[in-house]
Amino acid sequence: MPFLPIGGQAVIEGVMMRSPSRVAVAVRRPGGTLAFDERPFASITHRVRVLGLPVLRGAVGLVETMMIGIAALNFSAEQASRDEPSAAHRPSAVTVAVQGALQIATVAISLGIGALVFLVLPARLTGWLGFKDRVGFGLVDGLIRLIVFVAYLTLISQWKEMRRVLGYHGAEHKAIHALEAGVPLRPENVQRFSRFHPRCGTSFLFLLVVISVIVFTFIGRPHGLTQHLLRFAAMPLIAGVAFEFIRLTARHGERPLVRALVWPGLQFQRLTTREPDLDMCAVAIAALERVRGDEQVVRLERAPAPAPAEVAFIQ
Repeated sequence: MPFLPIGGQAVIEGVMMRSPSRVAVAVRRPGGTLAFDERPFASITHRVRVLGLPVLRGAVGLVETMMIGIAALNFSAEQASRDEPSAAHRPSAVTVAVQGALQIATVAISLGIGALVFLVLPARLTGWLGFKDRVGFGLVDGLIRLIVFVAYLTLISQWKEMRRVLGYHGAEHKAIHALEAGVPLRPENVQRFSRFHPRCGTSFLFLLVVISVIVFTFIGRPHGLTQHLLRFAAMPLIAGVAFEFIRLTARHGERPLVRALVWPGLQFQRLTTREPDLDMCAVAIAALERVRGDEQVVRLERAPAPAPAEVAFIQ
């Protein structure tokens, strides 16, 4: 399959899709109708040349993705709780400002908790276990961080309220697979593809854990606040490297070595995706159709790969 510049995210009762020029969110309301939020998008990495440099663009892109994802989740939470929009539901300017402030506070608190759980506590536990040499400390610290990561994904996957979101996550992956394969975007066609995708955020997070082992081993055992802050400051570098790895493997996914490298990340998606139903696939298609167009430039440069022989697609 060719690499296409399309990505997405599952939201509450819907899917967000993003291309290099547009962002669209499709949400299924309780009454069965679809609500859409569409807007143009232009990454700052394309407007400021230095921010588009390799590695740096990954760190910047991560921040952009977080901002877009939060906005998409807010829209989906609002739309999934009502049948039709009305003026009575439109928030005032003061309400919007308060909600914005609360979102910023929530993100800041979440980052703080994440740094504590994934950076500080594993280092403290490793020290308490008696590991002091640089390599041994780095490996055990990384292993604990991986265990915490797996435990977090396992808890999320078992959360009853999250099951439908995980289904939409699978639908998002299937729809992008179908687009990359060049088949007609019909729910029945989309359903036949894998719910695992190599450019998934789950694989990205797994790479963060793996690359952090190397970087943190180089930094050494943290002995005080300054060295813990140094670890936190290294996260943009780690994110940038993970981003470049994802891009590289996506462009050469047909090679056996690349398949072996991305296989572990795909297995973690068993915890963060579920098989969607046809309605979920239809919502993912609806969001994807709103951002279509950018991939046509890529198709002009590369001949699309044929669909797998064992799969029949509906025209």
